[in-house]
Amino acid sequence: MAGFFKKLFNKVTNKAEIDWDDLEADLISGDLGVKLSVEIVDDLKGLGRKVSADDVVETTRSKLSELFPTDAPALQPRSDGKPAVILVVGVNGTGKTTSTAKLGHLLKSQGYSVLMAAADTFRAAAVEQLVRWGERLDLPVVTGAHEADPSSVCYQAHQKAIAGNYDFLLCDTAGRLHTRNNLMDELTKIKRTIGKQDETAPHETFIVVDASTGGNALNQAREFQKAVPLDGLILTKLDGSGKGGVAAAIQKELAIAPRFIGTGEEPDKFERFERERFVQNIL
Repeated sequence: MAGFFKKLFNKVTNKAEIDWDDLEADLISGDLGVKLSVEIVDDLKGLGRKVSADDVVETTRSKLSELFPTDAPALQPRSDGKPAVILVVGVNGTGKTTSTAKLGHLLKSQGYSVLMAAADTFRAAAVEQLVRWGERLDLPVVTGAHEADPSSVCYQAHQKAIAGNYDFLLCDTAGRLHTRNNLMDELTKIKRTIGKQDETAPHETFIVVDASTGGNALNQAREFQKAVPLDGLILTKLDGSGKGGVAAAIQKELAIAPRFIGTGEEPDKFERFERERFVQNIL
């Protein structure tokens, strides 16, 4: 049982009577979000009897299993032979660039050809980081000049991906929220530019959030969702203090399902989201 729920379990076990407001506050502090926490408490009250610590864990597990519809679907190459284009967005510090590389590594290990685009051009370190990962994992990376237009880097990479018959193009994009208008303009322009060579592209947009930042991750997902429709969540740093509950809050409020989780620094510490395993691990 994850540290947070172990503490909650012990707290409930040692109480003769449950303080519902206290329990609701504890669940919210576990990053499950207000809506889901209120529903869990309502379900527990609805049992109509003395509630045990096991009831709290089982009801929470049941709610989480209902909330996450299924395991994440596997990424598939396109049937028309054109590259599947995936935009990876998120603020700096969440593990966005590393997750882009790890996703490339995972796809490569499944036998697919992968090209990466270093389109977070306003942070030189992000470009260098992706290039280093590319060298380490033997994955090609398209770069532009420092502070080049991110959409032009994505366009060049898309051209190369089409010409080289790559299965996947992964674009490491916007690493900041500064003002939402700039973010919106940048991501809209990237989508429009990629669409010039394939009107169905981009095919997926994933947001990377750090599990240890809690409610902040929900706010980030909200802001990016306003700028560009998000198709999935990559949850990082689940090996550390991250409780992972924020994935539930994001699914509940924004209907953005987890697709991949990162559990460590190494390239293979990255896997497709599996509902039951995730629920067992965070509880």
